[in-house]
Amino acid sequence: YDKPAGGGELSSKNEFQKVYYHKIGDTQEKDVLVYENPAYPLRNYGGSTTEDEQFLILGESESTSGNALYVKDLRSPASGFVKIADGFRFDYNVISNDGERFYILTNDGAPRYRLVQVDLKNPAKENWLTIIPEKEEVLKSAEVAGGKIICQYMMDAVSKVFVHNMDGTLMHELSLPGLGTIAGFEGNREDNQAFYSFTSFTFPSTVYTYDIAANKSEVLYASEINFDASGYTTEQIFYTSKDGTKVPMFLVYKSGLKKDGKNPVYLYGYGGFNVSITPAFSVSRLLFLEQGGMVAVANIRGGGEYGEAWHRAGTKLQKQNVFDDFIAAAEYLVAEKYTNPEKIAIAGGSNGGLLVGACMTQRPDLFAVALPAVGVMDMLRFHKFTIGWAWTEDYGSSDDSTQFRYLLGYSPLHNLKPGTCYPATLVTTADHDDRVVPAHSFKFAATLQEYQSCNNPALIRIETNAGHGAGKPISKLIDEATDIWAFTMYNLGMKPAFK
Repeated sequence: YDKPAGGGELSSKNEFQKVYYHKIGDTQEKDVLVYENPAYPLRNYGGSTTEDEQFLILGESESTSGNALYVKDLRSPASGFVKIADGFRFDYNVISNDGERFYILTNDGAPRYRLVQVDLKNPAKENWLTIIPEKEEVLKSAEVAGGKIICQYMMDAVSKVFVHNMDGTLMHELSLPGLGTIAGFEGNREDNQAFYSFTSFTFPSTVYTYDIAANKSEVLYASEINFDASGYTTEQIFYTSKDGTKVPMFLVYKSGLKKDGKNPVYLYGYGGFNVSITPAFSVSRLLFLEQGGMVAVANIRGGGEYGEAWHRAGTKLQKQNVFDDFIAAAEYLVAEKYTNPEKIAIAGGSNGGLLVGACMTQRPDLFAVALPAVGVMDMLRFHKFTIGWAWTEDYGSSDDSTQFRYLLGYSPLHNLKPGTCYPATLVTTADHDDRVVPAHSFKFAATLQEYQSCNNPALIRIETNAGHGAGKPISKLIDEATDIWAFTMYNLGMKPAFK
């Protein structure tokens, strides 16, 4: 983006994105402009090359999902871009190529994704060849290594991996350590070795080398942590939301937990932008688990756990489904006597902060603690700051009269009511967050403090010299986690005993 005017660095709208070529070792002033489109100031562009470095792949988008796809032949510098696919309804991701034949992962014609082959000389959609068709599982990613296609699928928010020949025929399934999440695979097309990592709620992230020909994995690097996973249980349950939809949820707790309705629960969710929340290890959450707490992760609509239909069911005029799913998760935990409303803390960040804000305003009686982090709290003005305009594909926009009324109906800031007893709330943000500008959290916290009618605290924690979260140094992460867990445990009536 162009450099913003002085004073607007953290709030000005991001416009006129450009793609440049940067040569390692040169100063930025020597970068060469590769692509710009001044006719569409709110479009995003990103470039990459194929592994053989003969083709430039250009993606064009208007929001956080859906893109157009273009290819430029770098062997002919004067050549233009060839359009492979129009935007912006579907996703198109080039994973590899055989010369001018490209392997593309897409949900065009397949809500749970398929892999197609497209010839650059005949790129029209009717000429596309399906290599790996859509399955019941969601095809999350595909990589080419060792002359094979390694496909990572997701079924009920859990990873599965299958290896295929280049023509798409199935060879075998990769054996994994358990129910968890794969990241990778990384490898070169001609190598027989690839790398991936595996993690779950009680399994620290571990890196493996994979012998593709032998279908054998070996540990390359395992995290060292003083934690005995054998004393904990992870289960996946399915509960019913308000409209009858079945929603999966992971429950993690000390083995032998009693269903007496008294267990403290940390309920986490996200529910947006086609993002899937899958099992992952968190050192921070161990603090809560070791003190007898339960961690619950609800795979609510708006995410990508079941493909594009699941995502769309939690967007725009169906966004309330997301909040209904999360509220139903808490109601299930109470009904099944895992806990009670005085023992439930709800948490989420960014779009998940919106989730927490909406649920605590709609059902303040159901939760004891609310932890909205860097949340989108003003749904009427979010699109006017930094990259907020790109979220309208998920949220809609207050510029539309129908969507305005719907957004007003759940906007956390606008649905706080005087004289209401809200949960003990710790809002967290940072003074340099240029993704979700901190004004969202400032306004929500100030209004909550004004309207709070009981003795439950309404606090805000503002990190300095930090942003939306990525790249935050370990020292700041530790300080923040300490404050959050101290606040949570105190307000859930827990009395921690650390060894």
